[in-house]
Amino acid sequence: MENLIFYIIAYLVGGIPFGYLLAKQYGINVKEHGSGNIGATNVLRVLKEFKPEVAKKVAIMTLAFDALKGAIIILIAKFMGMSLETQYTIAVLAVIGHCFSPFLKFEGGKGVATTAGALLVLLPIETMIGLAVWFIMAKTLKISSISSLIGILVGIASSYIIHPNLFDGSHAPLIIIAIVVVYKHIPNIIRLIKGEEKRVV
Repeated sequence: MENLIFYIIAYLVGGIPFGYLLAKQYGINVKEHGSGNIGATNVLRVLKEFKPEVAKKVAIMTLAFDALKGAIIILIAKFMGMSLETQYTIAVLAVIGHCFSPFLKFEGGKGVATTAGALLVLLPIETMIGLAVWFIMAKTLKISSISSLIGILVGIASSYIIHPNLFDGSHAPLIIIAIVVVYKHIPNIIRLIKGEEKRVV
């Protein structure tokens, strides 16, 4: 029962649409502008158009809060001595909550920041590798979606080298997270193939 409570809380906390809520404070519904996504990239892009003076601040806050909600329940579970399996399940549910928010009719963000926050607690070395790759790709390509995807996939792939015996080598929770994040990026992938994906400037 204790695990079940944590799972429900992880999903609900993961589902809090911080980007949507923060932009709403300035009278902007990010779901109606840009890509319609509630993540930091679209928040930055939309607020640059309507409220440029606060765009970077709100985008950074969105990124930070989305990452924090991926980490905080895991940290509490870790403090309470819950099993590693439980902690990874919490991570998966936090990401699913963000991507399919119960507060936005099961729509949501791409799951990148929430994944990074969760895995920074569980797999800090792999997450730092992924973040380094993301940073390099973002600076060179200036395309948020491909940078995020490559960063997450490299970080997860590195876990097979650094922690080869994780879950008897299956790495199942990480695979589930990767599938969810890639699925949410399908529209971006299609635009990338067509050469229509916008750069972050």
